[in-house]
Amino acid sequence: MFEFAWPWVFALLPLPLLARWLLPRARPLSSALKVPFYSELSLRGSGEQGNLLNLLLLTLLWILLIGAAARPQWYGEPISQVSSARDLLVAVDISGSMETPDMLLGGRPAMRIDAVKQVVGDFVERRQGDRLGLVLFGTRAYLQAPLTYDRETVGTLLREAQIGFAGQGTAIGDAIGLSVKRLTQRPAEQRVLILLTDGANTAGEVSPLKAAELAQQAGVTVYTIGVGAEEMVQPGLLGSRFGSRRINPSRDLDSETLQAIADKTGGRYFRAHSPQELAQIYAELDRLEPVEQEAESYRPLKSLYIWPLGAALLLALLWASVPLLINRLSVGTGPASETFNRSRSA
Repeated sequence: MFEFAWPWVFALLPLPLLARWLLPRARPLSSALKVPFYSELSLRGSGEQGNLLNLLLLTLLWILLIGAAARPQWYGEPISQVSSARDLLVAVDISGSMETPDMLLGGRPAMRIDAVKQVVGDFVERRQGDRLGLVLFGTRAYLQAPLTYDRETVGTLLREAQIGFAGQGTAIGDAIGLSVKRLTQRPAEQRVLILLTDGANTAGEVSPLKAAELAQQAGVTVYTIGVGAEEMVQPGLLGSRFGSRRINPSRDLDSETLQAIADKTGGRYFRAHSPQELAQIYAELDRLEPVEQEAESYRPLKSLYIWPLGAALLLALLWASVPLLINRLSVGTGPASETFNRSRSA
């Protein structure tokens, strides 16, 4: 839709006429230099037709300037954007134990981190309207992506995460503490942390339960997820079945602490033994923390003042240059030029 932001500016259109009628005429000044062939330097067609042309050009120039000053603009079609007051951080364990191949993806054994990337990536994609952030932790915790509406970037950073980048240990308390610090820097009606790990706290400066107290004081709800199968066949020599044995790859998972963290902050603890269960857990989190359905709409605005302003500039250049060109041609073909040429030949 086209409109003028300041339509009242068009009230200035009759200003030149008012100035002509109300202001006194300028008194003619005598020339300091007498040019005998001055008539040849004057603008050709400077009679009635020339005056009319000048008047038309100046009128059009004034209208273009007034049109530019009125700020013409174009509003595009309304665009809806889902708005939410929720800040949601996803903390993912990338310690060495996340390489354990006790998950099945497509019927084939896969590492825990691969299953997490697939399921959590789908979860991030669904959270349209939330401000999302990503924390990766091992021996240390790092903010990989600050809170943002750019879900695509958060998903990309999650897929690019590599085991061991943050160390081989597991700093659950530091991950919670860092997440709480980032969440409380932004005003929000609801702050949520989803923490996923496959082990116990073995590194860091803050204990998990102390970090949970900080989260409770800051109003951060923490959902904890313990990932990893409880049974896996370890092959024997040279990968054969001879000498193979069944082990519990999740024996180091501290479910009690993860449950205590969730209880203290008003969240829930989930246990995922497979990618399917992990996907169900994140679907449950979608239900527990639904995305806001109310949408705000806005219309993109494009300013168009540059077009009448540019046209006015070109018209002014044309109006100023045409008389100069005509005068130059007149001087080159008039009596003065002939006299000058005769004097040179003599």
